[in-house]
Amino acid sequence: MCARDREGSELDKLTVKDVDVRGKRVLVRVDFNVPLHEGAVADDTRIRAALPTLRYLVDHGARVIVMSHLGRPTGEPDPRYSLRPVRRVLQRLMGRNVVFVDDIVGDEAREAVGRMVDGEVLMLENVRFHAGEKANDPRFAADLASLGDLYVNDAFGAAHRAHASTAGVAAHLPAVAGLLLTREVETLSGMLLEPERPFVAILGGSKVSDKFGVIDRLLECADTVIIGGGMCFTLLVAKGVDVGRSLVEDEWVEPAKKMLEKAAANGVELLLPVDFVVAEEITDDADTTIVGREEIPAGMMGLDVGPTTTELFKGAISSAKTIFWNGPMGVFEMTPFATGTREVATAVARNNRAVSVIGGGDSVAALKKFGLEERVTFVSTGGGASMKLLEGSSLPGIDALQDR
Repeated sequence: MCARDREGSELDKLTVKDVDVRGKRVLVRVDFNVPLHEGAVADDTRIRAALPTLRYLVDHGARVIVMSHLGRPTGEPDPRYSLRPVRRVLQRLMGRNVVFVDDIVGDEAREAVGRMVDGEVLMLENVRFHAGEKANDPRFAADLASLGDLYVNDAFGAAHRAHASTAGVAAHLPAVAGLLLTREVETLSGMLLEPERPFVAILGGSKVSDKFGVIDRLLECADTVIIGGGMCFTLLVAKGVDVGRSLVEDEWVEPAKKMLEKAAANGVELLLPVDFVVAEEITDDADTTIVGREEIPAGMMGLDVGPTTTELFKGAISSAKTIFWNGPMGVFEMTPFATGTREVATAVARNNRAVSVIGGGDSVAALKKFGLEERVTFVSTGGGASMKLLEGSSLPGIDALQDR
């Protein structure tokens, strides 16, 4: 049984709609870890995703204190990772003033929170500017909690991290889920529990080790599992195929053999590429050729799936009623190796009879690159958190919330 560790897809935690927020100082952890370009937000998807929770709180008279991380500062202030550009976008999207403080738990933050009125929104500076965040320092978590009366976690993309603002603070305040986090968990869990069939899962990316747990679980749920990208070569080696200089994780060849055996035992169709676009180097002007998977030259690498594979994958996708996709089919950022990913993304978008769930990361980037993000059912903001949830791992940011 796929959902061996859950009895239902409904989140078993209290949500923001289960508590009275009026007049309360509500500390909201969001995931505004967005790309910046020349000091401006380059993609506001994650900011937009948090709007339903923030608007709900404002509309119900809460005093909303927003906190997030951005980038990878080293536990101290770094202007490159300031949330100021994010605040400007949030203010525009919400259509209201958002107060910003260059502080997290110091006097400036406490005084600004003390001045808040019902329905006001305040944003703290990047929580990773404090060394206690990633260390889940109890003192820092307690200081964060002192700013609020209630904690709401709406940062699904960071829910797999046991940090002070995602887990530690929940030890000090009533802690509930936001609307985005709730939808993420229920959509991803529901896909595993009650998929309309055929259920086709598409997995790509560079390393099979990154997604072994997810593949293992999908082999208990899906009717067809498609594997492309660099990760497919480890499985091909497990089948005895010589893949030239293509990426192979040698230590994962034996586990990959067991994966192939499990697919056969469970009656799951596991589709691997039958041809590839190969080249000697990964460049925008690389000389490429198309070869069968048994014919990859010793000095070349497979960098995209070939046209026969593309048609094979598209056929499976077109017949699906539930689709899960995570990971590109090749080095899609470069024109010579983008076709496979573009064709798979287009096939997913065109199947309007299916529920299509996109698992974050590079898959979302590919959808955006090809202008298809509005043509799928659900795009997860999670990335790593999505993968952890699907493989059945614990997510500290969710575990810390109050049970129903």
